Amino acid sequence: MKSFITKYRNYICIIAAVLIAAVMTAGIVHARGEALGVKMDRLQSKLAGEVFRFHVLANSNEEKDQELKLKVRDEVIAYMKSEIPDSSSVKETKQWAREHLDKIEEISGKVIEREGFDYPVQAKVCWCDFPDKSYGDIVFPAGRYEALRIEIGAAKGHNWWCVLYPDLCFTSAVNAVVTDDGKEELKSVLDEEEYKMVTEPSKFKIRWFFFG
Repeated sequence: MKSFITKYRNYICIIAAVLIAAVMTAGIVHARGEALGVKMDRLQSKLAGEVFRFHVLANSNEEKDQELKLKVRDEVIAYMKSEIPDSSSVKETKQWAREHLDKIEEISGKVIEREGFDYPVQAKVCWCDFPDKSYGDIVFPAGRYEALRIEIGAAKGHNWWCVLYPDLCFTSAVNAVVTDDGKEELKSVLDEEEYKMVTEPSKFKIRWFFFG
């Protein structure tokens, strides 16, 4: 009988230990998850002050409107590529965009008219919400960023975005990737850990979670 009671007590102790370990693990997971979230929020806030994004919204999701969006995008990027000074900082790039909104609207309007549409178009510099977005091996976390935004017609269709500063858009109009110069710009404003967070996000999260 005593042997049975002893085994029963040991069994209860093991179950209790497992439950305690599970609770402690869950607490650690939750705490690390919150800490990582704080790190990502800080990174996003820092990046928001160092990059300038580009956002083109189509009139609708109809194929003709989506094709028009890309044609407007191509013409505007070609114009900016030839006109924005190579030595511009993020502040200067934003200022250049503000000073050339009328010209950007004019170029966009000509493309729209040439393609047989009569949609209105508006260009503005504003703060916009962006999802997580990859540009080659660089990932920008979701959040609010200042952007040059072009709205075509009702602006209810799928959008297209890239980054004007550093000069991601100018590498490829189809698949924007970070140039070596762009990476150097990011390195100059981010510390080593922050840079790893945008260049190796998955590896960083796993490494940080287990090793801190």
